Amino acid sequence: MITIKKTIIILLITTLLILIACNNQEIPQELKCTSDSDCVSASCCHSNSCVNENFKPDCTGIRCTMECAPETMDCGQGSCACENNKCEAVIN
Repeated sequence: MITIKKTIIILLITTLLILIACNNQEIPQELKCTSDSDCVSASCCHSNSCVNENFKPDCTGIRCTMECAPETMDCGQGSCACENNKCEAVIN
């Protein structure tokens, strides 16, 4: 009976350590944020992802179509937000 209890405790501790290790994945610098204002579109046209403002693309001279592409942030279909300290596109 004691051996079974020890085995269960070891399994629980191992599972806990694995869960902690998986949850502590480092957020890449280009995605880190502390507020929504830190996040901008990751591409110049028809963006469906966001990055930290310090890593925004240079859109000088870029011309985009006037299309409201589906599954993008075009035409107010979505916006950038800081969720769990990571820039994310929120598509409506």
